[in-house]
Amino acid sequence: MSGPLHTPLCEKLGIEYPVVAFTHCKDVAVAVINAGGFAVLGEALHSPDHIAQDIKWIRERVAGKPFGIDLVLPSSVPEERTVEQLLAEIPQEHRDFEQKIKRKYNVPDPKEAPNIHIWGGLDQKRALAQVEVVFDERVPVFASGLGSPAFLLKRAHQLGMQVWGLVGKPRQAKKQIAAGTDVIIAQGYDAAGHTGNIGTFSIVPQVVDAARGTGVCVIAAGGVTTGRHLAAALALGADGVWTGSAWLASRESDLNLPLKERLLEAETDDTVYSDCISGYTMRTTRSPWHEEWASPEAPEVLKPPLQMILSANYIQGSLDYQRKDLMTEAAGQGIHYVTEMKPARQILSDMVDEALDVFDRFASA
Repeated sequence: MSGPLHTPLCEKLGIEYPVVAFTHCKDVAVAVINAGGFAVLGEALHSPDHIAQDIKWIRERVAGKPFGIDLVLPSSVPEERTVEQLLAEIPQEHRDFEQKIKRKYNVPDPKEAPNIHIWGGLDQKRALAQVEVVFDERVPVFASGLGSPAFLLKRAHQLGMQVWGLVGKPRQAKKQIAAGTDVIIAQGYDAAGHTGNIGTFSIVPQVVDAARGTGVCVIAAGGVTTGRHLAAALALGADGVWTGSAWLASRESDLNLPLKERLLEAETDDTVYSDCISGYTMRTTRSPWHEEWASPEAPEVLKPPLQMILSANYIQGSLDYQRKDLMTEAAGQGIHYVTEMKPARQILSDMVDEALDVFDRFASA
């Protein structure tokens, strides 16, 4: 294939379209890969055994096509802590505030311990145990969604793996490029999940400039949900786009139905940029948890990973009992364009068709 959508990223991965789906659902990942895109599966909330099983499951369904695994590499958390030790570090004032929120909104207790108790962001030992699985399985692409992967580069390259780094600041990109990172994901403030405070249209061209002449591909992230966004990212000099919110309400997505409905109803200003979920700034849909932590009565947000542990019961309880009024989910400012529960293949096809229409319009002007 040639044309405006055939970029160096397509060459690097052997894919048809320069669209990367970041997802926590392996069914979405397989659907996008088999439709000509690329997918990175977020596995930071899973045990090493679970990660190995997911890798095997994907490989059995993509006929040798490449894929990626995304983990977190937090440097600001303890080297090793048990969940019990971390729980003991949460001040009583914060426990009391959590209970006040639960009483005020009748938040149910989760049915079982939240996934967060095996999150790779809790301590460095957990994160590295997850990374070992990715190395053992020689996954084609390892992506770091939080923290620098520079210390893993030599080993990964010896195994024939690519290493991708997600950055929110140009200086982070320069460091990772100098270290030898294969692909830089330049993520703007518009993005879902953990993100910085620089807008997508500002950070992407700066990272493109930093990578010029190095052979490092740059992927644009932050608010990308349509073909117009894809065309704009390529016009900024990016080699592709990193998409997340676009797949949340897809047919294949394993999010429960009330949460999908909440996302389909959401507008751009229904997303909020806050550190009250994890202790890191992140963009999620607004919820009562956010409203209470923004109030004058709220204590200071705890440092990672303690805030994530504190919010976990609220989040899991809302999901377990399908309390749509309580739910929150990582979603970017492009969520306005997520309006239907479409198959992932169609989402990708629509994005590609719209981007090509943009380029055709300019070519004929």
